[in-house]
Amino acid sequence: MREVDLPPDAATLMTATRAIGYSLEAAISDIVDNSIAAHANKIQINYFPNHKTGPFISILDNGDGMSPEEIQNAMRYGSKDPNEFRDRTDLGRFGLGLKMASMSQCRKLTVLTKQSGVVCGCCWDLDHVIKVGSWSLLVLDESEMVDFPGFSEFIKNDKGTLVIWQELDRLCIGENDPAMSMGRKMDEVCRHLSLVYHRFLSGSDGLKKINLTVNNEIILPNDPFSVNKSTLVMDPEMIKIGDEKITVTAYTLPHPSKLSKAELDILGGSEGLRKNQGFYVYRGKRLLVWGTWFRLMRKGELTKLSRVMVDIPNSLDELWTLDVKKSTASPPEDVRKNLKIIIDKITGGSKRTYTYRGKKETSDKFIHFWNRIETRDGVIYSINQDHPLIIDFKENFSNSADSLVKLFQQIEGNLPLNALHNDITCDARVENETMFTEKEIIQYLKSILLEFPSGETRKVRLELLRSAEPFCKYMSAIEVAEENGELL
Repeated sequence: MREVDLPPDAATLMTATRAIGYSLEAAISDIVDNSIAAHANKIQINYFPNHKTGPFISILDNGDGMSPEEIQNAMRYGSKDPNEFRDRTDLGRFGLGLKMASMSQCRKLTVLTKQSGVVCGCCWDLDHVIKVGSWSLLVLDESEMVDFPGFSEFIKNDKGTLVIWQELDRLCIGENDPAMSMGRKMDEVCRHLSLVYHRFLSGSDGLKKINLTVNNEIILPNDPFSVNKSTLVMDPEMIKIGDEKITVTAYTLPHPSKLSKAELDILGGSEGLRKNQGFYVYRGKRLLVWGTWFRLMRKGELTKLSRVMVDIPNSLDELWTLDVKKSTASPPEDVRKNLKIIIDKITGGSKRTYTYRGKKETSDKFIHFWNRIETRDGVIYSINQDHPLIIDFKENFSNSADSLVKLFQQIEGNLPLNALHNDITCDARVENETMFTEKEIIQYLKSILLEFPSGETRKVRLELLRSAEPFCKYMSAIEVAEENGELL
């Protein structure tokens, strides 16, 4: 037996790895990960579609920087063993991200770095590699760095790293207007960064706050859990895997009626609340995967407000089958079992069970205008003819009671169900329930009570009405009017 050393062909491998499937936002995130791992608290992303040297994207940080030896190792494909121990704050994994993410978007990757006053730089130029047919990394003199985009800002820092992408063939291919296309794609990058790094951008959970800008515009955090007084938060639960712990925290978002249009746009994005329900998996506080139940349950309307934060340490990367792009991960079996139990807890309360026939929904103590009745053939919505306002109307117009019942039947049979379903599933704010002001409701209540003699009879009537729609939604206003003597 003999051994033969067969190193991969440089040009072939470098070209092939460009097609691994990085999106622009995932590629930029990989570079930002490196900046955070280097303890940067200021990261500046810049792009220029019409620069004199051609379109470019640059990422500048004020992190630790690298020595000449470290930068050459960082430019090596497979620079670090993925199984090697890493600091818990290290967001890297395979030692491939800097090169593969960058070259997936460009043909020329340049990295300039500064540490302890020493400036050094290296460049992977795909066309040069193809020409010479070897792993020929270009090592730059400082005089050659001056003309690179962003150098003037980079050199001002005491330390840090500047990553420059040039010859953006993948980014501009097939575009009639590359400048407009680049701006549109970078807008998507901004939205991605604001979500993926929201805990770093807000400085929450004990993290050092990071200032992240794109063309000098500050990226604000997009918290997918909208933690405010209306958000329900369960106590965190721990899942132990050997000596490591996974922290799981379940949230139920506020009902869409309690959210502004801007908040709905942020929480639902272009795909809506239903699409974005599920687990949000963080590795080192950096969001990896979101909007999935990992096939443990189906996405539905009843659970679209449910989101679960899952914090995993980087020591469990192999168990979670983390990919090179850090865009997919799958929980191991032990974790899946525990997550299933947590899912049942957070969704069980929102799902109601009915008997097979004629069982009316009795979800609370209030009297509603509509009954929901589940039958063997489906669901029926009918007007509640035991509602006190309807009873009063029938009594006052007893000669027209039959006509009124027929009118109700026509209303019930002509509900715009398809339009209602479409509005609700699209998270539209249906404004019917907010059509009346408190003042209008109090005036309406006064007019009803005037039909009853003052004293005990009116008081009994008021108690009945305040437990019925729409008055039960205005309890505080009614209490104030009652204290002021306006009702009795």
